[in-house]
Amino acid sequence: MVTERPPALSRRHAAGAPSARGLLLTLLGEFVLPGGGAAWTSAVIAAFGRLGVAEKATRQALMRTAVDGWISAEKTGRLTRWHLTAAGRQLLTEGAERIYSFTSAVDNWDRRWLLVTARIPDGDRSTRHTVRTRLSWAGLGWLGPGLWIGAHPEREAEVARVLSQAGVAGAHLFTATRSGLDGAAEMVRAAWDLDGIERQYERFIAEFSGAEPGDVLARQVELVHAWRRFPAIDPAPPRELLPARWRGHEAARLFACLRERWSAAAQAEWERLNGQPSGPAGDGGL
Repeated sequence: MVTERPPALSRRHAAGAPSARGLLLTLLGEFVLPGGGAAWTSAVIAAFGRLGVAEKATRQALMRTAVDGWISAEKTGRLTRWHLTAAGRQLLTEGAERIYSFTSAVDNWDRRWLLVTARIPDGDRSTRHTVRTRLSWAGLGWLGPGLWIGAHPEREAEVARVLSQAGVAGAHLFTATRSGLDGAAEMVRAAWDLDGIERQYERFIAEFSGAEPGDVLARQVELVHAWRRFPAIDPAPPRELLPARWRGHEAARLFACLRERWSAAAQAEWERLNGQPSGPAGDGGL
């Protein structure tokens, strides 16, 4: 269920490392991945400073992301340059494909559903959280104990990989069609909190509808960071099963329009920051 209100990204970010880590993945995917796969510490600190993220939190985010295996450090004297690892490139490439192509609905649906049955012991909270998070990213919703459903049968291999990597035994996957009973729209509402999702789309629209930004780099990071969460909470069900005036369509158009409008200037500003590594004070030996 989607009940909590996300932070307004235009506000100053708290200096906590978790927020910085999420923003770092956004920065890596939006600018570093398409720009050669490397970033100086000083450039990341400068970019995050514009977002209100403290330098200490930025450094912690870099180190923890390296520990996770997504980036690796290259020392040049007292300066540090971070490179995407092969795993990091794969993670960001797959994420970018899902994020940038996400439109909040399925067109030309063939009326097939992907069903998953999987039993996870109640005491295994870590596995339950991992499976729930990754199945949600794949567009599946929880329909009842041990039962997941989604309108994306083409993601069967992805779902099978999620269950296998999580070590879930006795899981079963089916591609099926509904027959004999009406109520597909009601089933969708049972599996997902569409009202809560739509409220988040409304906040996104309110947040990013307005004047052109003074700092296009910072605003582009905020835009993509705000949008990247929707593929994880919105199953993009068939258009015919959504409310007639679903705000997700408007939000998707706004995201695509703003990203296209700002990308060139934001990329140029990032290249300026990343092309001029600062001295020892900037990297601080990290």
